[in-house]
Amino acid sequence: MSKTSYTPTALEKQAATPPRRRAARPPREPGAEGEGSVRAVDRALALLTAFREEDGPLGLAELSRRVGLSMTTTLRMLQTLEGQAFIRRLSSGGYVLGPTLMLLGDRCRRSLRLEDHVPPALERLRAESSESATFFMRDGQQRRCAFRLDSPQIVRDYARVGEVQPLGRGAHGRAIILFDGGVVPGPVLPFVTLGERHPDLAAIAAPVLDAGGEVPGSIGISVPLYRFTPAVEALCRRLVYREALDITAALGGDVARLQAAAAPDLKEPG
Repeated sequence: MSKTSYTPTALEKQAATPPRRRAARPPREPGAEGEGSVRAVDRALALLTAFREEDGPLGLAELSRRVGLSMTTTLRMLQTLEGQAFIRRLSSGGYVLGPTLMLLGDRCRRSLRLEDHVPPALERLRAESSESATFFMRDGQQRRCAFRLDSPQIVRDYARVGEVQPLGRGAHGRAIILFDGGVVPGPVLPFVTLGERHPDLAAIAAPVLDAGGEVPGSIGISVPLYRFTPAVEALCRRLVYREALDITAALGGDVARLQAAAAPDLKEPG
């Protein structure tokens, strides 16, 4: 897409001019100052989100049009954001997003830790299915059990945190490498395997995505085959898919990629 060119406006040319002194304003009513501050924050956020991925530098007039504010108000907000490097004004007069946003984005990504989101998800899976719930992480060409909650039932499968298993085998092994080739082979999520890793076990698993588009691991449920009725399978598939979406969203991942790979019966209508 070609980038829009523009001519700096008179307001933009005056951006570096020191502001005139204003006459003292009458006292505001109680609460008015707080309401004005909230409105100013809303406007600042609207300006930041007005930039689109395909944009080059944007002029004052275009930004004013996108956020629905006068050019005078827009210029004032831009100058405030520029002071904290949320916005950067180019010598040509156009505006681009500033380096402070990169710093905050990096801090946000580093704060998105699996241990904050996976254990609660496993708790929900175990509570709602009464079966064992596990999260595997990719470890080179293998997968490693990173989080685990055992079924409360006497007959259950046994796995240890730290246990290593191969990629490409079992529901978890298949889920972790699903996006490796770049092309997903049809609606397959969540994966269901019967007796593949152990002859007496069924497993259901789906990958989770992080903000960088990578697959840090997979979440799933394992069930002894004698308990794996069609009703249990339907319940576990729905639960695993739900938690994979929730963790992906919490990590800043692209939920739409998981939804596109989901089996038709799990996709929301419309």
